Amino acid sequence: MGRELLHTPEGVRDLYGTEYLRRQEVETRLHESIRLFGYRDIQTPTFEFFDVFSRETGTTPDRELYRFFDKEGNTLVLRPDFTPSIARCAAKYFGEERIPLRFSYLGSTFINTSSLQGKLKESTQMGAELIGDPSVEADAEIISLVVKSLQSAGLKRFQVSVGDVEYFKGLCEEAGLKEETETELRVFISGKNYFAARELLLENGVAEPCTGSLLKIAELFGSMDSLWEARAMTDNPRSLAAIDRLERLRQLLEVYGVSEFVSFDLGLLSRYKYYTGLVFRAYTYGVGDAVVKGGRYDHLLHRFGKDAPAIGFCMVIDNILEALSRQKVEVPAPACVRTVCYAPGNFAEKLAEAERLRAEGHAAVLVRSAEDSPVCRSRQEPAGSGQKE
Repeated sequence: MGRELLHTPEGVRDLYGTEYLRRQEVETRLHESIRLFGYRDIQTPTFEFFDVFSRETGTTPDRELYRFFDKEGNTLVLRPDFTPSIARCAAKYFGEERIPLRFSYLGSTFINTSSLQGKLKESTQMGAELIGDPSVEADAEIISLVVKSLQSAGLKRFQVSVGDVEYFKGLCEEAGLKEETETELRVFISGKNYFAARELLLENGVAEPCTGSLLKIAELFGSMDSLWEARAMTDNPRSLAAIDRLERLRQLLEVYGVSEFVSFDLGLLSRYKYYTGLVFRAYTYGVGDAVVKGGRYDHLLHRFGKDAPAIGFCMVIDNILEALSRQKVEVPAPACVRTVCYAPGNFAEKLAEAERLRAEGHAAVLVRSAEDSPVCRSRQEPAGSGQKE
């Protein structure tokens, strides 16, 4: 029985030693990038009431939530996603605030599913949320912050794919699709499943040219050419407004100097239904999943009693660390601990030495000398022995 207790449940793992120190170093770099844009830290509870993440919110499916009950019988869940928690918090404490709010966060999220293909059920996320600014300039700020954050972590080769769900919704509106059908079609198009998407449209009696336009969405990705092609496919005002905004976004990203890291993908449709416009994901080689996910959610705060547009993103720390490792990007761990060995007769002297090191910013640990102590014995080797502090 004792040996069984040494193992962790499926989907979670221990972190320690150099790996943990490197994780802290990457988190520090990412956090500093976000701080420099004026975002302030916020911390929300690890678990919340079920309704914060229910189906009506448009977040993680109910079947993937870790649910439990408190002693009053309320249904609680471990947070699967930070955005609804930040929206609730902003509505509660900043309900009357009208100037834009900028928040950043760091913590764990929990997804209860057995189809993770080796992915963790508990993952660490860091992100930023800009609340109260509906402008395309706010979109550009968030995208440029994503680019600069990933650069600060040490990544050089990555791409941020940007889309706008309003283009898709405009075509669905034009085709007369019901909300349930639109939701199902969104899944097929996101997965580039043309055959299932065509079958669904045929079953719902969608005629040309609407069928062709909706199926074509999955192919509209890459450079500005994809936006021009998308514009030529429809005269739907809602869809065209989305293209106008993406073209303006591209201009602003050029001003920021980060446009080379951005491409467009109108087939990028998040499973989170609370996204209302811009959506994006950042990818880099060596990792199969996105290292950053985000988008605009202009109606989510209304669910909690505050009418305010918002946009934000989350960086999946575990994926970023995997990418850095696969790409062989060195992330130096903080300086190691220095060992000061003492004997009963010189404790005060050695304590003073340790305190001096600590005052200079070096980690120092006191270890009692013993003939069988490998730490102190190695420190007694002659100079030039190759010993590292």
